[in-house]
This record gives sequence, structure tokens and C-alpha cells, in this order.
Amino acid sequence: MSNLNYGDEKISQREIFLAVPSMLIAIGILVFPRNLAENTIAADGWISILMSGFIAIMFTWLVAKIASNFPNQPFLKYASFLVTKPVAMLFTFLFVVQGTLLTAFEVRAIADVSHTYLFERTPVQVINFSYLLVVIYAVSGSRAAIFRLNALFLPIVLVTTTILLLFSIRFMEFNNVMPMFKTDIKDLGKGVFEGTLSFTGISILFFYISLVKNPIKVPKKAVLGMATVVLFYLIIFLTCIAVFGNVQTANIRFPFIELAKSVEIPGGFFERLESIFFVIWTMAIFTTTVMAFDIALFALTSIFSKVKKQTFVFILAPVVYFLTTIPNNSYEIGVMDKIVTYFSLGLSSTVLIVLWMMYIFKGGKQGGK
Repeated sequence: MSNLNYGDEKISQREIFLAVPSMLIAIGILVFPRNLAENTIAADGWISILMSGFIAIMFTWLVAKIASNFPNQPFLKYASFLVTKPVAMLFTFLFVVQGTLLTAFEVRAIADVSHTYLFERTPVQVINFSYLLVVIYAVSGSRAAIFRLNALFLPIVLVTTTILLLFSIRFMEFNNVMPMFKTDIKDLGKGVFEGTLSFTGISILFFYISLVKNPIKVPKKAVLGMATVVLFYLIIFLTCIAVFGNVQTANIRFPFIELAKSVEIPGGFFERLESIFFVIWTMAIFTTTVMAFDIALFALTSIFSKVKKQTFVFILAPVVYFLTTIPNNSYEIGVMDKIVTYFSLGLSSTVLIVLWMMYIFKGGKQGGK
């Protein structure tokens, strides 16, 4: 297996900005409009998105700020200074678990969607295995190459999605977004929680900011990246509601894909636009999967610094594949999604709170400085 090698493994602040949406725009966006529509009336979900988006932006700034306060120091090193090495190693190992679980979920979910819309006659296990092989190849090379992939794929995904949304305008109905402000506080709160779950994954900043040469402005770049994600989710939700209405959106398994199926490009150039859209959207899911796997490897190699990354790749790969075989249907995939999401949110929140408490307790001192 040949590696993509770069002489400099350092990354720029711009690449952190690109990494945030590349991580968060993933398989969840396909079902996000449905989950939010189930808890809100008409288009009131936009309120929940903005509120959860504000929480996510604050969370992003706090993660980026604590990591940038220890420039060029890996997570294990600055966490060891703040909370002692045993606790830091526990946190690091839990991030290994998180990355492994998230990788398995993304692989299993994309296999399920691919089986439904593209490869109806191909066994899901074959799709799982094929997709995982590509992910393994990507993480086996240079870490900097992953960020080059983000820079390559993200603009394609954003431009393609923008085109899709523009062609959806003629299918929108104003009545579908009315009435406004009819959802009660309790249901809006459920929507906020659902939105917050969709923005988990920002914990990559705990690890990747150590690769930035000069992280002074990284928190601003990370916040800008998260704001881009919030805006992206908001526009997609409102488009689905305007086209399908709240009730129909809440009863469609993958509203975003169905939106692509309903759109027709003038001139009849593409008869199955959703297939082309899905192939391009796979790029977004791919970058999420690769970074999730890479964070697991990043955490492991920081604990066992003498072991090569490729060794851990071949140790974790069978574990990931085994986890993808556990869910047998869409319901069980949904359960897996909840487990991974709740675990990620709980871990990231706990680590962030503990690190900031200890940072303040130590008077803002930086280890090794």
C-alpha cells in the first residue's frame, strides 16, 4: 500500500475552517429534516436550528480556545498537564472508542443508503467492506493529505447542493411554511436537543489544532466553519419543508435524497439526478468517516507512540467491520446512531468542562511554557 506523503505534516488555519464542515456535514443531514419536523409545526424548526447552532458555535469556540492555548501540543500532553496523565489517558482512550464507533456507524449507514438507492442487488456486507477499504487506504497515508481531500471535496459538495436547492425553488409552496411560531416551548426544546446532536463531532479540534503552525486565530476559523454548517442545515431544512410540507417531511425516511429525486433539470440532461447527487454527497460522508477513523488512530498513537499508525489501522479495521455487521435493519441503525451520538456528546462535553475548570484553576498556565 503506497502512502500519500507530505514533507510537512502541519496544516493551516484555513484547513481547520474546512475540517469543521467536512466533519459535520455527513450522513445525518439526510435524516435531519425528518427528525426536526417530527418535533415542530410547519417551519418552526428554524428556531431550534438557530438556538442549537448558537450552542454549537459556543461549544466550538471553547474547544478551539482550550486547544489553541497549548500551541503545537498534542491532546494527551496538554490534558496530562491539566488533569494528570492517568485521567488524560482515559479521555484519550475514550476518544479512540468514539472514533471507532463513529466510523462504524458512518460505514453502515452509507451502505444502507447505497443499498436502497444505488445498489439494490448488492449485499450490504459487500458495500460495507468495499467502502471501508477505501477509508483504510485514506487513513494509512499522510494526515495532511486528509485535509487536502477536505479542500478538494467540500467545495464540490457545497456547489452541487446549492444547485440542487436552486432548482427546488419552483417546487416550493409558501403555505407549507405557515403558520409560524405555533410550536410550544417543550417541542422547540426537543428540536434544540435534536439539532445539538447533529452538531456533535467538533471534538476533532482537541486533536487537530496541535497540527496548526500558528493557532492564534484558529478559534475564529473554527467558529466560522461551524456557522457555515448551521447555515447549511437551516437552508436544507427550510427547503424540505417548503417543498414537501411538515407532515410529509416527518414521514419521509431520507427527505434530502427525496428532494433530489423530485428535482428536474431543464433540458432533460439527467434523468436520475438523485444518483448523481448521491455519488457527490458520498464525498461528504467519506471525509467524515476518514476523520473519525483518523482521530481514533491519532489518539492511539499518542498513547503508544512507538507503534506505527499502520499497525493500528489493521487492528481497528476488523473491529470497525464487525461493528457494521451488528445492525440488521434501519431501526437498529437508528439505535446505533443514538448510541454513538449520545456517547460523543457526553464525552466531548465532559472533557471540555473538566479541561476548562482545571485550566481556570491553574490560573491559565500552559504546561511546558
